Amino acid sequence: MRIGIVCPYSLDRPGGVQLHVMDLANALIARGHEVSVLAPAGEDTVVADFVSSAGRSVPIRYNGSTARVTFGLFAAARVRAWLRDGHFDIVHLHEPGTMSLSLIAMWARLGPTVATFHTSNDHSRIMRIAKPWIKPGYEELDARIAVSPSAAQTVKDHLRVEATHIIPNGVDTSAFVSAQPAHQWQGTADAPTIGILGRMDESRKGLDDFLAIISTVRARFPHARFLVAGRFSDRVAARAARAGAEVVGELSEHEKASFMASVDVYCAPNTGGESFGIVLVEAMAAGAAVVASDLTAFKDVASGADGEPCVALHRVEDAPDLARVVSDLLASPADRARLAERGRTCAVAFDWANVAPRVEETYLDAIRMDAEFHPHPTKEALA
Repeated sequence: MRIGIVCPYSLDRPGGVQLHVMDLANALIARGHEVSVLAPAGEDTVVADFVSSAGRSVPIRYNGSTARVTFGLFAAARVRAWLRDGHFDIVHLHEPGTMSLSLIAMWARLGPTVATFHTSNDHSRIMRIAKPWIKPGYEELDARIAVSPSAAQTVKDHLRVEATHIIPNGVDTSAFVSAQPAHQWQGTADAPTIGILGRMDESRKGLDDFLAIISTVRARFPHARFLVAGRFSDRVAARAARAGAEVVGELSEHEKASFMASVDVYCAPNTGGESFGIVLVEAMAAGAAVVASDLTAFKDVASGADGEPCVALHRVEDAPDLARVVSDLLASPADRARLAERGRTCAVAFDWANVAPRVEETYLDAIRMDAEFHPHPTKEALA
């Protein structure tokens, strides 16, 4: 198939949706498809050969983070030209409710069109305000994918539109499965390591709760080490150090996998704004014992097919409960090892080897639906 994928967010500063789009494109190319990705990107941003840039983006605060999007007349013209010249068998939009390229492409559709919804948010003011403009386009889509049950519920609650497929974000688990522990991050029986990784400048990542448990956990395990890794400001780094944590800083993808494979317990105490627990899958694949807040999006990936837990959950924004769960795992190496082993098994279900074929099947369903319900103008009419 010739596949066009539209990413609404800029590739200048990759986030979860951008990484998903690029990984999906690579997975589809590896399976023999021809793929073109349209996304915002600055002139100095290095992008893959299969990416078409839609120009610079502007920052907008959304869902506890900053989204960089592109819109306006130039963006609309770029989208229409890309659709016209691409001759795609299928077009796959991501987050078409965001005021950016995917929304434009949804209204400018020329053929079979699928959309993936990533957002999980009980109270999206933007989605409610935009409902009159975006719901008709949603209803015309040939297939609608949600990355989790909670993301599907968000679309249903806000727009009264059902997702036709629930397909999780894919994760290339190979680098995490093969990751080797690094001596500087490994714990010992006397000095276990507890790690957190992410954009810690965003309060929703739960750094406050992570730092708040240090004194409580050290009351039972005096030599426990708390490691803070990721991208964050000097101010955040200083706050972490004052609380007694070790500041690791920003890591490469290779180092990130090694970090997760090294710590005795990996923490994801996020407070909200998550649509899918990619970081949980990565940490599980690396063999970490994972502790996470009980956000709906995290619970979607926290159990195996048999219902047994792959992740130890704590109550969201409840530091004492987080401290209890972490301490219990540190106190029982056997329980910690069992949780880590189950996590590795659960992570397999989210590997692209299992996810990409499901996306392909959705494309074929959409093509059949489009042929039946959406006649399109001839190429001569579009010339």
